[in-house]
Amino acid sequence: MQCRAGCGACCIAPSISSAIPGMPAGKPAGIRCIHLTENHLCGIFNHPDRPQVCADFDAEPSVCGSSRDEAVILLTRLEHETS
Repeated sequence: MQCRAGCGACCIAPSISSAIPGMPAGKPAGIRCIHLTENHLCGIFNHPDRPQVCADFDAEPSVCGSSRDEAVILLTRLEHETS
C-alpha cells in the first residue's frame, strides 16, 4: 500500500525510541514529532538523520487502515499492545 500523503499518523501515535534531530530522547507515543508539518508530511523525509525506524516503516492496511483516523486508532492500539 502507498503511504497516504497528509496522514502523519505514524509521526504521532507510536513512540520512537531512536534519537530524532531536535528530539534526542526520541518521541513518546501520542506526541507529535516536531518534524511533522502542518500538512502532516515529514519535514525530514529525505534527511540523512531521519531515524531508521521511520525509514523502515511500511504503510500496510493492517496498521494504516483506510483513513488517517483509522490509522491513528490502529497505531495507538498497536503501541499499547507492544509497550
